[in-house]
Amino acid sequence: MVLRLTSVLVGVVVFAAACASETNTAVGAATEQPAPSTTISSGPTTTFVPDVNGPFATSGGIEFDPAAVDVIIDDDPELPQTLAELPFETNWSRRTVEDWNEFLRGLGQPDPRDVIAPIDAPIFETVSVASQWLGPREPGALVQLGGEARFYPLSILTRHEIVNDAFGDVPVAVTFCPLCNTAIAYDRRVNGEVLRFGVSGLLRNSDLVMWDDSTTSLWQQITGEGVVGDFAGARLDSVPTSIVSFAQFAESFPDGRSLSGDSGFGRRNYGVNPYTNYSSLAQPFLFAGETDERLLALSRVVGITDGDIVASYSFERLNAEIVINDEINGRPIAVFLAGDTADALDAQAIATADAIGSAVAHDPVVDGQTLTFTATDDGTFVDDQTRSTWTIVGLAVDGPLAGKQLGSLEHRNEFWFAWQAFFGPESLREL
Repeated sequence: MVLRLTSVLVGVVVFAAACASETNTAVGAATEQPAPSTTISSGPTTTFVPDVNGPFATSGGIEFDPAAVDVIIDDDPELPQTLAELPFETNWSRRTVEDWNEFLRGLGQPDPRDVIAPIDAPIFETVSVASQWLGPREPGALVQLGGEARFYPLSILTRHEIVNDAFGDVPVAVTFCPLCNTAIAYDRRVNGEVLRFGVSGLLRNSDLVMWDDSTTSLWQQITGEGVVGDFAGARLDSVPTSIVSFAQFAESFPDGRSLSGDSGFGRRNYGVNPYTNYSSLAQPFLFAGETDERLLALSRVVGITDGDIVASYSFERLNAEIVINDEINGRPIAVFLAGDTADALDAQAIATADAIGSAVAHDPVVDGQTLTFTATDDGTFVDDQTRSTWTIVGLAVDGPLAGKQLGSLEHRNEFWFAWQAFFGPESLREL
């Protein structure tokens, strides 16, 4: 099975290299085309207008002092051959990872950087235009910032893994590791400098290791942490990110924008899963660690890492309860599951893959009041305090709180092996 997956990955790399010259130049541009004959429009709709000083604001990037963090400093590190032969201009003397052998090469090229090519000039299209080629069940990363909501189809992200984007004057890296099913966006400013992130070709615990174009430091995608180089010990600010279906995005944000397939290789090349049957494997690709056996290695969890919250909830539990109202370290949380969102990493055709649903973690405190929720039969949620109706993305569409937006907790829908490798298995909140 590993040999088969390796050949699939090589195929993706060859495809990416062959098409790397197909680029676009208008960052954040929106394309307008004739309206399609059919559009997605079911369920309640509203316009997303958050308080930009609230949970969807950004702090302006991070200020990083290399002397203020605890890192390993070794002026003459003994690198394993797999790293020593890389043409990276990285400051290998600074790192947070003790064992160099945790870094594995996922790509065999002499310089593997950006062989899987990020999108540096994203183009966006309206919901109606996107519905011409995206199926309603297709999953994508929903990113919300500064009054804007954008959808990044996983059919595109599986081929590029990073989109260097900008929401107004806020530069953002939207990242996705297919091997871990981890989608998360970061503010890409460090000490006032805007970084461009790329795919290093290295993996750690099977997770994407990114590199920046300023110092060639290496960054862990799943945590946003600098792990080797001048920025070792830094941690990027996250931007609210969830994996939802295109239908859920379109219904909640009819004025939102979706990443166009024209941003990369052309939409004709998307929609086919290059990691066919991956989520059905017993063992993940290039992962040598042990997995807590309470869950299957490639079963999904909602992992939350928000301030003092470190917790995970299995999709098995969510399928049984649909909504989870919990409290961790005195902080209330709410996790919703809804829809028939397709598994992007199983069937060859993403649009027809088995349903896994969308799971989103929210801050349930609105105007100082803690809400608890009950699931309804139509995929929405009703709070017990005001009887307002809420969507999977945390928008109130009916009742006294209509128009309100729940704060988003930093979370991911990653595979269990990846979550427990980086955050520990003890955080699992079981049935």
